[in-house]
Amino acid sequence: MEFPIHRPRRLRRNENFRRMVRETRLSVDQLVLPLFVVEGQNVVNPVGSMPGVSQLSIDRLVVECREVRDLGIPAVILFGIPDNKDENGSEAYSENGIIARAVRAIKAEVEDLLVITDVCLCEYTDHGHCGVVVDGDVDNDSTVELLAREALVHARAGADMIAPSDMMDGRVDGIREILDEEGYDNVPILSYAAKFASSFYGPFREAAESTPQFGDRRSYQMDAANGDEALREVEMDLDEGADIVMVKPALAYLDLIWRVKQSFEVPVAAYQVSGEYAMIKAAAQNGWLDEERVMMESLLAIRRAGADIILTYFAKDAARLLRS
Repeated sequence: MEFPIHRPRRLRRNENFRRMVRETRLSVDQLVLPLFVVEGQNVVNPVGSMPGVSQLSIDRLVVECREVRDLGIPAVILFGIPDNKDENGSEAYSENGIIARAVRAIKAEVEDLLVITDVCLCEYTDHGHCGVVVDGDVDNDSTVELLAREALVHARAGADMIAPSDMMDGRVDGIREILDEEGYDNVPILSYAAKFASSFYGPFREAAESTPQFGDRRSYQMDAANGDEALREVEMDLDEGADIVMVKPALAYLDLIWRVKQSFEVPVAAYQVSGEYAMIKAAAQNGWLDEERVMMESLLAIRRAGADIILTYFAKDAARLLRS
């Protein structure tokens, strides 16, 4: 028999063949939409560096969540931007803080939608860092105490899942302990376990109004060069009680998504962050890329690497395509 005996192209000839043998499946069930909530009424503030993304007041947030639910997306994650900030981020753990009110409003109006809350202090502090600053540095242990208080406030408001993103040592243990003590032992923790000090976060900081006023976050977020350390961080968070672990960002860290999934065989989330989203949007607006195809290819790559859950600003657009 003449070469080639094997012809893989036989199963690529049309879309039905390709569908039948497709190894990796992307589903709307795997998507989470990040949302930014601000004070006021009927507020929709477009984020300049993130076309299609806006800060929303609580009333508009509820409308958005209805659309998300109707598209079949199972969950949203909330980031709050208060009117008033102080050195310790006290609005983050106020019983009447913006996230607590937003969670209550969503749970009262939108059925069958999971509400995840980001737990961090950077959006609430006047200096923009993720914790209590002492002598020019973020103090780990006093910050963990406040993060635990913030998580408890969110759980009391009705949050379905808590997602600490601060990268303080021991914060999963602190949050798990207070939730269990207060009767919220069924509220799971989605830990930003391997969150890197990445340059891809720039547009998010505009959206969340959380740019540090001095220094940077490299003393607590991970060095981009360290893969083995990321696995140690994940292992520690699992030991402390995390139910799901996250790698952030996604596309530049696909190798670590793969390593985490293979090493621990637990639910793994990945965050396709603001810079990844903004690059695709900008290239598409300049006519350099096909936005829909690149969007879906990037999400499929994250899924293929091992992510069970993908946080992405493309969630609604991807859901529409997947449904069609």
